[in-house]
Amino acid sequence: MTEWSGGCFAAADFRLDKGGVLPVAELAYVHAGQLAPDGRNAVLMTHGYTSTHRYVEPGSAAAEGSWSELVGPGRAIDTDRFFVISSNALGSCYGSSGPASVDPVSGRRYGADFPRVTLADSVRLQWGLVQFLGVKRLHAVAGPSMGGFQALEWGVQFPDDVDRLVVAVSGLQGPSGGAAAIDALTSQIRADTGWNDGQPTPGAMTPLLTRLRLDTLRHYGMAERLHDDGLAPAQVARRMTELARSWAEGFDAWSLVSLREAINDYDVSNRLDRIRAKVLLALGSTDLLFPGSQGPAVTQRLRAAGVDARFHQIDSRYGHLASGMDWQQWEPALRAFMA
Repeated sequence: MTEWSGGCFAAADFRLDKGGVLPVAELAYVHAGQLAPDGRNAVLMTHGYTSTHRYVEPGSAAAEGSWSELVGPGRAIDTDRFFVISSNALGSCYGSSGPASVDPVSGRRYGADFPRVTLADSVRLQWGLVQFLGVKRLHAVAGPSMGGFQALEWGVQFPDDVDRLVVAVSGLQGPSGGAAAIDALTSQIRADTGWNDGQPTPGAMTPLLTRLRLDTLRHYGMAERLHDDGLAPAQVARRMTELARSWAEGFDAWSLVSLREAINDYDVSNRLDRIRAKVLLALGSTDLLFPGSQGPAVTQRLRAAGVDARFHQIDSRYGHLASGMDWQQWEPALRAFMA
């Protein structure tokens, strides 16, 4: 079993792309394996929208599915060979600075007053983290969904500091219709009786978050996976509710807004010529967010910009869950790319 150690990196007076400064910007992370003396065997893992940096561990509640079968001793991302770091995004609620954090000025949770952050902000903070850990150059940055956005952002922001980018169930920009979805989400949260002007009491927003999570799991393909595990329809419904409620009890409502805004702002399509790293794009055949059918066109855009890019379709019934739930379908391609 992989032994992960945790920590928290902090940067003072961290300036944000959208304006404003975080007096202290914290980034939670875990790591496994040993850093080579030359500091060039590190792999940075980046996570999806509602997930945590612990998606690399067994039993993770990651909406995109745990990557524990892909990361560990002897696995495609081999912790016997690589120093693997998994970082929590800025704006999340799993140890990094976000809406659930305490504002050092007011002494209260930020809530809706948390400043607007971007995925580029997260990547700059991650760069500080890997420097702090002694990394000289990254062998790869890898992640699913929003994690794939961050991998590509590494390629354009720090082209001389990374060799490979693994972009799974992801794309060059956020899904369409983002602004309307953010408005609808914001309205639901503010209208909920548990919101309490941004200072919800513990558990007060669990019912709303459970409903939102259920919608996400249905959209991502979790029902199909549970059905294939042998559960009857009534059992599938119960298990979906259990999974949704378990996640809702630990997630912050405004982090949904903060991270969704960061996703909506993201578009790397006009900066592809800055990427010098090799790219592996892996898309699920039934994914509703980033369909596998888009793979050849996205790969061609990367190649037209001078990027060494390759595409692998994950043939899976599990939609946006494909990279974790059907890891066997693309593990050989990932292993070869990492080698």
